[in-house]
Amino acid sequence: MFKLDIIKDMNQEQRLKYMLVLIKGQISSEKDDLANISNVTGIIMSCVDRLNWAGFYILRDKELVLGPFQGLPACNRISICKGVCGKAVESRNVQLVPDVHLFPGHIACDSNSNSELVIPIIKDNKVYGVLDLDSPIKNRFTKLEEEYFIKLVEILNEKINWDNI
Repeated sequence: MFKLDIIKDMNQEQRLKYMLVLIKGQISSEKDDLANISNVTGIIMSCVDRLNWAGFYILRDKELVLGPFQGLPACNRISICKGVCGKAVESRNVQLVPDVHLFPGHIACDSNSNSELVIPIIKDNKVYGVLDLDSPIKNRFTKLEEEYFIKLVEILNEKINWDNI
């Protein structure tokens, strides 16, 4: 059972640490990888404020395909090198974008999104996709969040067989 009422009194780092604890607990006993990453999106949306979208894009045949998410309907497919997600895959680097409207080639799946944080999912030197977070607030994402979301992907990489997704 999730106890989320306690996060209202936590600071940002405490919330992020708690989010990781919840995720570790959630995925520790479930064997289905799709169920696990689906629940991860729910945990993110419950623990991190001021988001309007959190989800996964999975790399298939040199294209990112929409995976489990929370938020409004999103783009089904994103080409590599297109948008923030495609750039994260192409560069194999985190993309922390304070204002998506200034990002060359930004893809506006939700016109309310103003900032974005994208963590590439890389396991055994292979790119499997991205974890994508959007916010309606410019300059929303911090280096601290970047650090914790990198840790989140590392936790998932220990448990998830991305080839099954």
